Amino acid sequence: MRTVPVLLTALAALTAYYVYTPLPGSLAEPWKLLLLDATFRAAQDLSNFGHYIGLSHHLRILNFVSNYFDQLDPYSSARLKVTDTVFDGVEVRIFEPQKELHDSLQRSIIYVHGGGWALGSARTRSYDSLCRKIAEDVDAVVVSIEYRLVPNVHFPEQINDVFTAAKFFLQPEVLAKYSVDPHRIAISGDSAGGNLAAAVCQQLAQDKTITTRVKLQALIYPVLQVLDFSTPSYQQNMNMPILSRFVMIKFWLDYLNGSHTFAHAMLVNNHTSLDVGEAVALRQLLNWNSLLPSSFKKNFKPLMQDLGSPRIVQEVPGLFDPRVSPLIALKETLQKVPKTYMLTCEHDVLRDDGTMYVKRLEEAGVDVTHDHYEDCFHGCMLFASWPTYFSAGAKTRDGYIKWLRENL
Repeated sequence: MRTVPVLLTALAALTAYYVYTPLPGSLAEPWKLLLLDATFRAAQDLSNFGHYIGLSHHLRILNFVSNYFDQLDPYSSARLKVTDTVFDGVEVRIFEPQKELHDSLQRSIIYVHGGGWALGSARTRSYDSLCRKIAEDVDAVVVSIEYRLVPNVHFPEQINDVFTAAKFFLQPEVLAKYSVDPHRIAISGDSAGGNLAAAVCQQLAQDKTITTRVKLQALIYPVLQVLDFSTPSYQQNMNMPILSRFVMIKFWLDYLNGSHTFAHAMLVNNHTSLDVGEAVALRQLLNWNSLLPSSFKKNFKPLMQDLGSPRIVQEVPGLFDPRVSPLIALKETLQKVPKTYMLTCEHDVLRDDGTMYVKRLEEAGVDVTHDHYEDCFHGCMLFASWPTYFSAGAKTRDGYIKWLRENL
């Protein structure tokens, strides 16, 4: 009979391990978030086990587990025509308001999904639902880009895919085909998709062969730099669902095709120590002591190592590329960036990336709207419908769509 209480105790301990994490009181719907995070962590553990026994790369397994029951074929409605097609070799899903409802050119949003450059898809239920909502509420053609993922490709191929598809779409004859107004086009993305959208927006602004210019960029809790993992938000939210600091570092290493053995060294900024001259110069462009408001800095201190791990820089050369970290782009580049919307969440390791980019863009003369949500968490916008409805998701999504409707 002793077996039953032992099993119950073990089950309770396992449940506590997966479900319970201390969360701040200001976070909206904390228990719902804990259950969602436990599901994600269980999927990650399952994928890591599959990798360990040789089934496949852990990210391929995780993508399979995440998307197997979540992939949607394109389906149209009375209001939207939805099709899958290819733009210069890159797959895209297009959401078009039915043309018979229009007698004029339409607005358009190029959308780049998140997922740590390794997960997610334009075809998953969450992104399909989001893009449908954007297309219907903004009354715009939405082009959702299905870029290739880690581990099949690494930096810079994800950026190349997004740039290629965007440049193809911006051709006058392609815009005419979809009845798009060339003066009312935005590029947008969330998380790692926000990283790609920001990097590609900088490239599009500088490419003189492109005659159609993007009017707006809209970035949703984007990841914008790989140089400093001790910003106040990285310290404050290091163990926060849905994205912890350590998981973010591993996503970075996978994207840049670096070894996970570097993760602990990067955790304490050994990759940007004072003995790496180029890193020191670049970190001046994201000096959070001058770029963040005091309410964000609180009592946190910068972490700059005297001696670091130069091997990381040698084996992961993309670390110092501004396409990797749009936040470190030169002022002359930022001055060409269009009007910008930035959404950040208080309970997110990436909060300060977005906030510092707002400050740098403003210093470069760019018109920026910054919506900061005190009770929200990373990834919340995707959770705005059943079965993973969060009020935080609906609130952030509706604010983002409202800005697009009013400014595009």
